[in-house]
Amino acid sequence: MKEHYDVIVVGTGAAGLYCALNLPERKKILMITKKEADQSDSFLAQGGICMLRGEADYNDYFEDTMRAGHYENNKKAVDLMIRSSNSIIRDLLMRNVDFERSEEGDLLFTREGAHSQPRILFHEDITGKEITSKLLEQAEKRENIEICEYMTMVDLISRDNICGGVVAMDEQDEIYDIRAPYVVLACGGLGGLYKNSTNFPHITGDALGIAMKHQIALENLDYIQIHPTTLYSKKPGRRFLISESVRGEGAHLCDRNGQRFTNELQPRDLLSKAIFAQMEKQDTEYVWEDMRPLGEDMIMKHFPNIFKRCLEEGYDVRKEPIPVVPAQHYFMGGIQVDLGSRTSMKGLYACGETSCNGVHGKNRLASNSLLESLVFARRAADDILFGKKPEPCRAGAIDRKCYEDRETLMAGYRKNVLNEIERMKNSHE
Repeated sequence: MKEHYDVIVVGTGAAGLYCALNLPERKKILMITKKEADQSDSFLAQGGICMLRGEADYNDYFEDTMRAGHYENNKKAVDLMIRSSNSIIRDLLMRNVDFERSEEGDLLFTREGAHSQPRILFHEDITGKEITSKLLEQAEKRENIEICEYMTMVDLISRDNICGGVVAMDEQDEIYDIRAPYVVLACGGLGGLYKNSTNFPHITGDALGIAMKHQIALENLDYIQIHPTTLYSKKPGRRFLISESVRGEGAHLCDRNGQRFTNELQPRDLLSKAIFAQMEKQDTEYVWEDMRPLGEDMIMKHFPNIFKRCLEEGYDVRKEPIPVVPAQHYFMGGIQVDLGSRTSMKGLYACGETSCNGVHGKNRLASNSLLESLVFARRAADDILFGKKPEPCRAGAIDRKCYEDRETLMAGYRKNVLNEIERMKNSHE
């Protein structure tokens, strides 16, 4: 790892990788990540990625996204995402991403909750892994991209609201002063702050705390999505997601008596409320999801990973329902960005779950996350290449003493984020 780069990307999920790959090979790029490069939440996405299915689908897709977001979405951002979807999918296909196809070779589409029609491309029930692993494979082959694992961003380097790099720390608490005229924050959400979450536990919203320290604009930190269906378990750790596609293909939600109690295709926030209400009504810790209506062929072809994981937990979804419970899943708020993924600090960009461009509003529509991440990651890359260049950052040497107590420093960031979530929640009530 060197001291100077053209671009530093924090995070190795879909957004960070796609941003790096959309920059030319003349740019020297450093990517850093807290754990291994494949331990980002992008790898966990099951359902799929949305795509506009022709002009006749535009109004429905736009309305579905707005309705799910309680009409708090940024309409220009939603339009940009939808209009960009076809070019993103074409690019993914050129990068050898494998989506399910019919016997005739046509792309297959599935449907999820709150979608008016099928418009979601998928690869079995591991779409995020399929997309992100292909991007990671390509990034690892690029000579201009250096990926540094087990390296945690602990601060930004800045002066006069101009970003000049990052302060990072390895597992031995060695401090690194890394400079670049452009920094892209693509380090995921904040699921690690919650007891029950589908996220990796090391993804704890560090970038949000660092942004607060530097008075970078944030937005809607209290807009935190609960996924209605995760596999119930008393074991500690990350909760296993039961994809919304399962319900989109016809699975039922039932109470302890085996009776359906709600519309399974509601937006996630409304369905989570219905499940919580049913759990309270019957004094249970979960409800039941029945995949048997899908049939064994559909289960084994479309959802082999879910089948395998449930079997490991003692449930054969071909023969019996499984216990499910809502858990923290996604973050719609974040570092405020414009349509070019620019933050309020010059030279600093944010994309993916770290950012808030307004696409999702108050509640994300299923399978918009991967698409939104890729669209606005490419926008960040384009702005770095073609946008107005920031003035050089005149920041001097860092004070290394500020970073000697790593645990206290990071705990402080997490505490500030949680406090700001509560403050924003109270302001929205």
